[in-house]
Formats: sequence, C-alpha cells, structure tokens
Amino acid sequence: MAQFDSIIIGGGAAGLMCAITAGQRSKKVLLLERSNKIGKKILMSGGGRCNFTNLFVEPDNFLCQNPHFCKSALSQYTQWDFIALVEKHGIPYHEKTLGQLFCDRSSKDILTMLLTECKKANVTIKTNIQINKVTQHNNSYQVHTKNEQYQCNSLVVASGGLSIPSLGGSGYGYQLAQQFAIPCFETRAALVPFTFSDHYKPIFTELSGLSVDVEVSADNQSFREALLFTHRGLSGPAILQISSYWNNSKNVTINLLPDKQAETLLIQLKQTHSKSLLRSQLNHHLPKALVLQIEKLWWPEHAELALAEWNDEKLKEVAYQLNNWSLLPAGTEGYRTAEVTIGGVNTDYLSSQTMAAKNQKGLYFIGEVVDVTGHLGGFNFQWAWSSGYVAGMNI
Repeated sequence: MAQFDSIIIGGGAAGLMCAITAGQRSKKVLLLERSNKIGKKILMSGGGRCNFTNLFVEPDNFLCQNPHFCKSALSQYTQWDFIALVEKHGIPYHEKTLGQLFCDRSSKDILTMLLTECKKANVTIKTNIQINKVTQHNNSYQVHTKNEQYQCNSLVVASGGLSIPSLGGSGYGYQLAQQFAIPCFETRAALVPFTFSDHYKPIFTELSGLSVDVEVSADNQSFREALLFTHRGLSGPAILQISSYWNNSKNVTINLLPDKQAETLLIQLKQTHSKSLLRSQLNHHLPKALVLQIEKLWWPEHAELALAEWNDEKLKEVAYQLNNWSLLPAGTEGYRTAEVTIGGVNTDYLSSQTMAAKNQKGLYFIGEVVDVTGHLGGFNFQWAWSSGYVAGMNI
C-alpha cells in the first residue's frame, strides 16, 4: 500500500491549491481526480478566460449558514496573494467590470501555472481514478481504488459540488462527510439561469439574445448588471447573481429603468411629447424589441394613442411595471448549467482556521463541497484558493 502524508480527492481549483501549499511544506502529496483531466472547470470558466479572482473580496460576497466562517481563510490567503502568483508566472490579465480579473489569453494559463507549481512541489497527480471506498484505521486513512490502495495521515475532500456534472461534478464529497458523521445542508443549483413555462416563455423566446442593463431583486437582495433573454427564460449576470437568493415560491422583481423614476419620466414625456406614442419615447431608453413586447403586455389598448390621450393613472400603472416588473420563474436550468452548488458540508463541524473536521482527526473539506458559495465575479475561485491554501498549511 503506497504511503503519503496527504491525499487530496479532487483536482479542481481548491485541490490544486491545497496540493501546492502542502507540497511546498515538503509533504508527500497525492492528488486523485476522477475525470480524465485536471482542472476542467478552470478551463471552461469565464468563457475560456478564467475569472480567477476579484479586486474587491469581502465576506459579504459569500453565502453561508454561518456568515462569519469564510473570514479566516479569506484573510489568510487574499486575492492579492493569488494575483502575486499570477504575476510571478507572467500571465497577462485585465479587469473586466466590478473588479473581475480575467486572463488576457486563456484559462489554460492559470491551469498551466498550477500544474507547474505542483510539479515544483513534487505533487503526485493521478487522473481517471474511481474511488471504491475510504476507510480509517489507527489514525490513518486508506483510499481504495479499482487497482490500488493508498494510505495517508491527512485526507482532504476537494471533490466539488453537483454543478455541471459533465465536467466532473458529483455528490461524492457529501457521501464522505456523512460517512464520517459530518452533516450537510441541502444543496441546490446557484448562479444559474431561470426558466419559464407560462405566457412569458414565448415572449422571452422572441427576445432571445437581447441584453439589457437592469436591477434584479429577490429576498431583500439586489444586483445591478446585465439581463439576457434566452429561449428558455432569463440569464445574464444579474439573473445568475439573484438565483443564489431565489426560492421556488417567490417572485423576482426586475427594474428595467434602474437609473430613472419611471413615473416622473412618463409624466414629463406626456407634457413634452404629447403627440408621441409611448413606445416611440421608450425606444430612447430600452431596446425596441423589448418595448414592443411589454407594450403587448401592459398597454395594448393604448398602443396607438398619443401620450396626450393617456390618463395619469394608466401612465403611473405602466411606470410602476417598468420599475417593478414582478415575475415568478418556473424553476432554474438546474445543475446542468449551474456554475456552483449552494449548501453542502455544515461549517459548524469544520475549523474556520484550518478547514479540518472538528470531530474527525486528519479530515479536511475545502472548496465548493463546503457550505460557502460566492457571488459571480471570481469569488468562488478565491474561496477555492483561500480554503485550499489554509488546509495545505495545516495538513
């Protein structure tokens, strides 16, 4: 049975960072990945450019049943630490919007950097590994695969969540947690598009591909970013962000004119452009195709009336809709397209300083498998780097 100081299950962002950090401390590290390639999610992220961190990382950018849990790891290994590593490797990058940092060339630069660091730290990496079972005996762990058995003192679970199963997402980490009596919170898809099955579906299909700057709200949270209409429903950064806060029974509110009080605007337009149609004036503020669709929804009987012929009550009604369009999604596209999984390993059972299980010596959980979920914009990668580093310093 091959012996290692530490075995890491999962070759994604968190697992790689943990392996590098432990290897740099002269630990003998084995990293096991179930798919045929390391870092598949890294490669596809950010449209192939990898949004690897954010300039403005704060605990408020993360969802967790214990909102304080992420603070220690994020302070031990910050965005500036990862940026320094990227710069050390000469990888060109740029800020896109809202502090989001992307590679100039390709996500491959980040993966190559991590694999280079693994090699320098003498990390052993094995792919296409199917783990049959994990056992514990005399303060060590045995990992049984189809053809091999490995033993270690520290076992790190970095197996990710359920999101994008085509890239290796699975619930294996939750199974391991339960095996060692560590509870998990219920999981669901997050950073995921909404689907619609009601009368809005054909409208959104008609608008498919159209993007508009909005503010979207749900459950006392709001995000001001782009919304994208799709043939299934709604997507784009604003929708992905709010999906993390949405539950099936609640409406989502969209402000189509986030910089304007629509009521004031429409009353002014009635005074200054009394002979115009409302759609003609709204075309200056919103895409024409969208204006045509909401006209059919909200004022079909007034479509050909000049603004002078509108009564103020009807104008106020339309204005309210423009600032407070309330919709109930049928659901989300689910784990198939979700960027992350909300829920997972209960952080009350982990040390925030080390990521170690409190009730199980030598067992660690890092990255997406833990109940810590970042906003869109590089925050989930930063959680992977930070939690991976902290575990790597302690295994």
